[in-house]
Amino acid sequence: MSSTNIPIYDSAQRVHPALEELRESIRYRYLIRQIVRRDILTRYKRSVLGVAWSMLNPLGMMVVMTVVFSTVFGRDESYPAYLLSGLLAWNFMAEATTSIMRNLVWGSSLLQRIYVPRTAFAISSIGTGLVNLALSVIPLVLVMLVVGVPIRLSILFTPIAALLLTAFSLGLGLLLSVFAMYFPDVSEMYKVALRAWMYLTPIIYGEELLANGGAKWLLVVNPMRYLVNIFRIPIREGRIPVWEEFWPAALIAGVMLAVGWLVFTRQADEFAYRV
Repeated sequence: MSSTNIPIYDSAQRVHPALEELRESIRYRYLIRQIVRRDILTRYKRSVLGVAWSMLNPLGMMVVMTVVFSTVFGRDESYPAYLLSGLLAWNFMAEATTSIMRNLVWGSSLLQRIYVPRTAFAISSIGTGLVNLALSVIPLVLVMLVVGVPIRLSILFTPIAALLLTAFSLGLGLLLSVFAMYFPDVSEMYKVALRAWMYLTPIIYGEELLANGGAKWLLVVNPMRYLVNIFRIPIREGRIPVWEEFWPAALIAGVMLAVGWLVFTRQADEFAYRV
């Protein structure tokens, strides 16, 4: 065999890990779809109501919180729509990031036996969350009709808001997974942090509560405040977010996705050995 036909591997010619992982995730898109399908079917396999729980869960939380907090924070009839729209955005982020960490830990044993893009498990978690979010919009529309909040064309902006939430959640989930790989207690600490973070985000109360209470800085440094607003404004206020409202949310989502993806892909090879 001629020496010119002998393949030569040069590690210096390897593309950047972030780009390589993106390329491989696109190649394995069928696997990602199958994981999403498995997660949806497994979650509701033995449930009598099935996927209806995706709609009833946020609706039940909304009813309980409305009864408890409406006398304190809900002075107008549109409060249930305000509360539920915020809950949907928050629940998507919280469940997606938690699921990403869980799936990457579960997938570590598989990574030791066969090649699978590490981010496939993270992207599938996002896909499952998006399915649940789409189903949860149905009770939101029903609540809007009941409380008299008009449904305007601005609601068509919701998929863009969901895209920003997706980017932020994927980046944060990947970043947290790296820390959880080295420090297993991170996953438990995150559950506690999520609870505190939720009550520091204007979901059950209006922003004026923190602004008038001298804690306006909490609004400024809280990334979920911007993302929840972008999701809520087209629904409750019936308008497209203005540029001053849109660009901070877009910047936060983009930066988080870039940082999380870059950090994770640099450490992705370690998952098969450390987790």
